Amino acid sequence: MGASEPADGPPLASLRRSQRPSRRLPRRAATGRRSFTSTLRALEQLADAGAQVSVHVVDLDTHTHVLSGDDHVTMPVAGLGVVPLLIEVAAAFEAGTLDPLEIVERSAVEAVSTSGLWRHLHAPALPLEDLAVLAATAGDPIAVNALLQRVGHDRVRARIEALGLRRTALLDRFRDERGPDDAPQVAVGSAREFAGLFSALVNSQVVGASVSAQVSEWLSLNQDLSLVASSTGLDPFAHDHDAHGLLFINKTGRDRGVRAEAGVLAGPRAGVAYSLIVCFDDLSITHRLRAHDAFRVLGVELMEYTH
Repeated sequence: MGASEPADGPPLASLRRSQRPSRRLPRRAATGRRSFTSTLRALEQLADAGAQVSVHVVDLDTHTHVLSGDDHVTMPVAGLGVVPLLIEVAAAFEAGTLDPLEIVERSAVEAVSTSGLWRHLHAPALPLEDLAVLAATAGDPIAVNALLQRVGHDRVRARIEALGLRRTALLDRFRDERGPDDAPQVAVGSAREFAGLFSALVNSQVVGASVSAQVSEWLSLNQDLSLVASSTGLDPFAHDHDAHGLLFINKTGRDRGVRAEAGVLAGPRAGVAYSLIVCFDDLSITHRLRAHDAFRVLGVELMEYTH
């Protein structure tokens, strides 16, 4: 995906921030398709309230940029940055440099008490493959930290470079608190790169077909369907084989004032890869719900586009 704007749709408005009043509003690019008017309105309202918004939606069949706005901007993405780590883990499994059944002791990984499932389980140790499932399914921070500790930042960084991602980085492990000597964010990235990465995953273009399939399988188990995916009607705990033939994989990222999601949604009429990143002042539940609503509105219009 290049940086050029779609050729078949004029600018609709400007995504405004107090610091940068000339930011561009996303524009539609699919003539004859449903518009994204409600999404544009929701994102405009977020930007007017001071949020930073980055969005990219690409049609999987035509490679048309259906919706894009500030999609080149590098922004915090929290747990969404785990996807390159999962790709490196899957590649190492395939290459035989990592044993999927290698056991990792939880006590060997620095504890994270703010979220996650493994800290509530009695099992003191798990194999690497189970940790990958926990990382993809629940964004479990201890599982992610264990995988990152085993693989190493250097290999993840090299994998990101090999994938051609120039605005994406996994900066640090998960921590309960970030000190002055720690990276300010877990991960950063751009909406354009993450939408492109998910498009490449479902098209078997990430490392190879088997690695793409493995990572897609892990991500298809993700149980966080509360943002864009809330409009799909899928069962958060069993959506990898939908009775209505809806193909969906996604990964979310959450932190204070950060909400991010990227994924693939395919229905009977079309398929899309998408990414939406919102950074906002989390001053009240109202601010947070306004950000969440924008994700849900995008989900509704993606369902309309694909069905």
